[in-house]
Amino acid sequence: MTRRWKKSSRSVSDGACVEVANHLDAVRDSKNPSVVLSVSPARLKAFVDGLRAR
Repeated sequence: MTRRWKKSSRSVSDGACVEVANHLDAVRDSKNPSVVLSVSPARLKAFVDGLRAR
Protein backbone atom coordinates (compact mmCIF):
# COMPACT_ATOMS: atom_id res chain seq x y z
CA MET A 1 0.00 0.00 0.00
CA THR A 2 1.45 3.34 -1.06
CA ARG A 3 0.87 6.24 1.25
CA ARG A 4 0.08 9.63 -0.14
CA TRP A 5 0.40 12.58 2.18
CA LYS A 6 -1.82 15.61 2.61
CA LYS A 7 -0.60 18.78 4.28
CA SER A 8 -2.74 20.63 6.75
CA SER A 9 -4.80 23.43 5.26
CA ARG A 10 -3.51 25.54 8.14
CA SER A 11 0.17 25.02 7.36
CA VAL A 12 2.37 28.07 7.60
CA SER A 13 4.49 29.55 4.85
CA ASP A 14 7.79 28.32 6.31
CA GLY A 15 6.73 24.71 5.69
CA ALA A 16 6.15 23.77 9.33
CA CYS A 17 3.12 21.55 9.19
CA VAL A 18 1.71 18.15 9.91
CA GLU A 19 0.91 15.74 7.09
CA VAL A 20 -1.66 12.96 7.27
CA ALA A 21 -1.52 9.76 5.22
CA ASN A 22 -4.33 9.12 2.77
CA HIS A 23 -5.53 6.06 4.74
CA LEU A 24 -5.59 8.10 8.00
CA ASP A 25 -3.20 5.62 9.59
CA ALA A 26 -0.12 7.81 9.98
CA VAL A 27 1.09 11.36 10.53
CA ARG A 28 4.46 13.03 10.02
CA ASP A 29 6.22 16.37 10.30
CA SER A 30 6.78 17.90 6.87
CA LYS A 31 10.24 19.10 7.92
CA ASN A 32 11.29 15.56 8.93
CA PRO A 33 9.29 13.21 6.67
CA SER A 34 11.43 10.16 7.37
CA VAL A 35 9.88 9.86 10.85
CA VAL A 36 6.32 8.51 10.64
CA LEU A 37 3.95 8.03 13.56
CA SER A 38 1.56 5.16 12.87
CA VAL A 39 -1.86 5.48 14.50
CA SER A 40 -5.24 3.85 14.15
CA PRO A 41 -7.80 5.91 12.23
CA ALA A 42 -10.02 5.95 15.35
CA ARG A 43 -7.23 7.41 17.50
CA LEU A 44 -6.39 10.01 14.87
CA LYS A 45 -10.06 11.02 14.68
CA ALA A 46 -10.25 11.31 18.48
CA PHE A 47 -7.12 13.49 18.47
CA VAL A 48 -8.48 15.80 15.75
CA ASP A 49 -11.89 15.99 17.46
CA GLY A 50 -10.12 17.01 20.67
CA LEU A 51 -8.26 19.78 18.87
CA ARG A 52 -11.45 21.06 17.28
CA ALA A 53 -13.19 21.18 20.66
CA ARG A 54 -10.65 23.69 22.00
